[in-house]
Amino acid sequence: MTVATPRAGTSIVAARSAGLLVAIAVLVLLCLVGLAVGAKYIPIGVVWHALWRDDGSDDAFLVLDGRVPRTLLGLGVGAALGLAGALMQALTRNPLADPGLLGVDIGASAAVVVAIGVLGVTAPAGYVWFAFAGAGGAAVLVYLLGATGRVVSPERTILAGAAISSAFGAFVSAVLLLSPETFDSFRFWAVGSLAGRTMDIVVALGPFLVVGVLLALSLGPALNALALGDQVGAALGVRVGRTRLLTALAVTLLCGSATAAIGPIGFVGLTVPHAARMIVGPDQRWVLAYSLVLAPVLLIGADVLGRVVLPSGELQVGIVTAVLGAPVFLVLCRRRRIAQL
Repeated sequence: MTVATPRAGTSIVAARSAGLLVAIAVLVLLCLVGLAVGAKYIPIGVVWHALWRDDGSDDAFLVLDGRVPRTLLGLGVGAALGLAGALMQALTRNPLADPGLLGVDIGASAAVVVAIGVLGVTAPAGYVWFAFAGAGGAAVLVYLLGATGRVVSPERTILAGAAISSAFGAFVSAVLLLSPETFDSFRFWAVGSLAGRTMDIVVALGPFLVVGVLLALSLGPALNALALGDQVGAALGVRVGRTRLLTALAVTLLCGSATAAIGPIGFVGLTVPHAARMIVGPDQRWVLAYSLVLAPVLLIGADVLGRVVLPSGELQVGIVTAVLGAPVFLVLCRRRRIAQL
């Protein structure tokens, strides 16, 4: 039997902290690359100058009005999806869970379809609030259906999410089939893209993302206790119902904001928490911290790759994350260690 010593525990914390700092450094580098790379390459020196002083040049306009909002959204949305995926997998104790289990994505899609098809809203800044409201409404409905009295069952929540997703999915498909005009506008949002987003969206959804991130990070210790079972968690002083409610609220804020901002993005919330657990083990405090950083690395990296992979034009980030995420997830699934939650 091996007994962990204080020195061994300190070295583990140091190694995890060093790995997190490396991930942050990679993220900063990718952000700079994202500001420089695109249809027109802008040298890093020019980018740095434009960030501190707007001289009115075309390069400064491209950086400040086009690539800065895009990069900030990549940071916020990536962090939101990574944290939401980690929370969902911890809440349901299901390693295959992702934020879509709460019906957030399809709820947002249904609201956007209504906004476009019924109210004639076509600009992203116009229907972003509809998407957020739809995501929140779907999550609340799933939570209510998954509750038995004052107890929320993870199994019932998953079944309720599947039922709500099917119902809303049928509604979205019916509207799109009956209204080609709605489909033409909806498909540009549904594919998932960071392009064409403005600072207005960043400012509008920023507070929701910040609150969701802070709430998610605060839930790490309680989720560690619940991983031992509800009865053990309660014996350790965790309020089980309150923790699950706050977790569902955090997922709604994070995934709802992210989906409203750029549309549904697949595999980020599913894959990144697995990679985080492969690095740091099942401790939810570290899993959440690593997911907070690694998910933006994946999203911004996919966005940069989408800009340069084609001779002309670009691939939307939702397509690139799906292409990258699927094989990576299959490789991760073959490792037994990450199946442990």
